[in-house]
Amino acid sequence: MSKLLSRRDLSFLLYDWLQVERLITRPRYAQHDRTTFDAVLETAEKIATDLFAPHNRMSDLNEPHFDGTRVTLIPDVKRALDAFNAAGLVAAGQDEAHGGMQLPAVIDKALMAYFMSANCATAAYPFLTIGNANLLLAHGSEDQILKFVRPMLEGRFFGTMCLSEPQAGSSLSDITTRAEPQADGTYRLYGTKMWISAGEHELSENIIHLVLARTPNAPLGVKGISLFIVPKFLVNTDGSLGERNDVVLAGLNHKMGYRGTTNCLLSFGEGVHQPDGHGGAVGYLIGEQHRGLGYMFHMMNEARIGVGLGATMLGYTGYLHALDYALQRPQGRHPQNKDPASPQIPIIEHADVRRMLLAQKSYVEGALALNLYCAMLVDEERTAPTPELRQDATDLLDILTPIAKGWPSQWCLEANSLAIQVLGGYGYTRDFPVEQFYRDNRLNAIHEGTHGIQALDLLGRKVVLNDSRAYLLLVDRIRASVQAARQTDQADLHEYASLLEGMLARLSATTKALWSAGNLNVTLANASTYLEAFGHVVIAWIWLSQATVIADQQHGTSSAEAKAAPDFASGKLYACRYFFRVELPKVRVMLDLLTSLDTTALDMRAQWF
Repeated sequence: MSKLLSRRDLSFLLYDWLQVERLITRPRYAQHDRTTFDAVLETAEKIATDLFAPHNRMSDLNEPHFDGTRVTLIPDVKRALDAFNAAGLVAAGQDEAHGGMQLPAVIDKALMAYFMSANCATAAYPFLTIGNANLLLAHGSEDQILKFVRPMLEGRFFGTMCLSEPQAGSSLSDITTRAEPQADGTYRLYGTKMWISAGEHELSENIIHLVLARTPNAPLGVKGISLFIVPKFLVNTDGSLGERNDVVLAGLNHKMGYRGTTNCLLSFGEGVHQPDGHGGAVGYLIGEQHRGLGYMFHMMNEARIGVGLGATMLGYTGYLHALDYALQRPQGRHPQNKDPASPQIPIIEHADVRRMLLAQKSYVEGALALNLYCAMLVDEERTAPTPELRQDATDLLDILTPIAKGWPSQWCLEANSLAIQVLGGYGYTRDFPVEQFYRDNRLNAIHEGTHGIQALDLLGRKVVLNDSRAYLLLVDRIRASVQAARQTDQADLHEYASLLEGMLARLSATTKALWSAGNLNVTLANASTYLEAFGHVVIAWIWLSQATVIADQQHGTSSAEAKAAPDFASGKLYACRYFFRVELPKVRVMLDLLTSLDTTALDMRAQWF
């Protein structure tokens, strides 16, 4: 059994639950079939297993080193990335016109899941590059695409996103990096960017930074932000590399996890390098001035879902490692067995260990299903047969993005904590990898917008946007799954359907109560609790939908492959049962707090701490 990802689970989610083979009836994906999908997934699994996973611990113990001139990483990182690039995986989801495989987004995300599970730090380099390229394909000029995107899709250039600054953090309205226009149409950038993942290395020929900055006399706040391409090396008209640009590494940040990914303080326009004999880092405006944050959200939203997938996969591999350990580790006896001479039993036979494994399974398999569902929505955005269906997909993806990022970052981290607990004393030693998975995953609650930022986005904007269109659309989808569950002949699913229906009604009533408070500070005071409650309802829906498919499979409406896996089916149904009986009831307490419009945190004063 792979400890990266259950192929049986992935096949169920893709082919039985999401029915991705429907996509091949659409022109964009007509050249594919299940054979090509499986082939690329097998390639990803092999590269991830053979080249990414083996150096996961080594890159954690041997962080990138900066000697004042260059950054050094262990050589295994480049070998793994070279194999990733050689397999064409950077461009897997891109148009054939750009040299891509034109795979569905849902297959592209499924293959990336292997790499995030095997080695999240090394996977971060192509993850950021793909997001960078997608932004430029959406908003860049033809010349920018030719000069910067093509080499990224070929794996020769890597990419970053440069948003935060030391004095601003997540408050992007307070950034001060400036961009001075030049007579030749370029800009010269001056400023400092902080927390830039993959900001400096020698893993690629060039690094393409996407940098938020202000032009002279720009409006205050986010409305005055523009977006620029700032390459590490300038690129000549023939595609060859030119002078070193004036962007330099000021220092590396030392993190508790993701240690193999360089995390940088970058300085622009310090005069260390003088491109064209002048000061400042040469930058190229993307699109129009003052629309930079809107463009940047193209990459940020993609990255948020990607961070959620990364959090999921760290929880998932931790679960599989804990499961393997529990199956093999003998310890103790059942409480009713008082004979010390009797053989010890594997710890998976103890009820509390099974509880912890069930909790992990319910979190990570539910989160993976949600993330793949979101990826499928991207395919619906692109290829659904009517404009109305494409808009529905856009709206659903919009409201689910903070859930897909925030919920796994909280609960798949909890899965990692439980994995450590299953291993007991061995769990927190460096002799076993589960402690590293926890450290790596703890960063994901901060990556691409903190938990609190996702909560403010969900409650403060997404649920009321366009007269709550996206929220009401999601409610309709959940209700449809409730009705489908009631059509099965399994009494447990009828029970779960009623529980979910009742909780959904309470969530809707709570949302209305929060927005009736008449004070935005009061409405948003407990937004993080709202995100958690909303997320639990969504994951319960995801589990009910999966269980309904399993129930249908058990009664003759599915493939022979599905019928031949009774243990897999039972595992799914019990994970669903766990979530509805143990996790979903927690939402009642959360909603009680929210409807009370509690202002304890809001009323607390700094001087009282």
